[in-house]
Amino acid sequence: MRLLRRAGQCRVVAVTTLAAAVVALCGCGAPAVRLEGAKYAGRAFEQALGDSDYARACALLAPRTRQQLEEDEHKQCGPALQSQELPAAGPVRNTQVYGRQALLRLRNDTLFLSQFNDGWKVVAADCAPRGNQPYRCSLKGG
Repeated sequence: MRLLRRAGQCRVVAVTTLAAAVVALCGCGAPAVRLEGAKYAGRAFEQALGDSDYARACALLAPRTRQQLEEDEHKQCGPALQSQELPAAGPVRNTQVYGRQALLRLRNDTLFLSQFNDGWKVVAADCAPRGNQPYRCSLKGG
């Protein structure tokens, strides 16, 4: 009888340990996937700008950012984005992901991104830090 109780306790410990390991592994994998997704979207946006492919760059903008850009410039997104003369950002230096939000620091720019149902989108670009105040971004949503 003691042997059966002990076997049952060992099984509970084994299952609990296995469950904890699965939760830990799943928890570690999800941020890495989001991190890579945000990096990829930021690099794709910068590559599109570098190639002067404004239609592709516009597709990578968050809906409100695109709408705000078009309203501010009184033009469709492509020509409006071209008139922004955004800097060549250079390589990604640092990426931070907080849930569905990301901050990408590139050599010459900082991008803010949000994760939507269809992937990561640029919410703000051409952003500069201002000490303890929020970043100043020339391209941003309303």
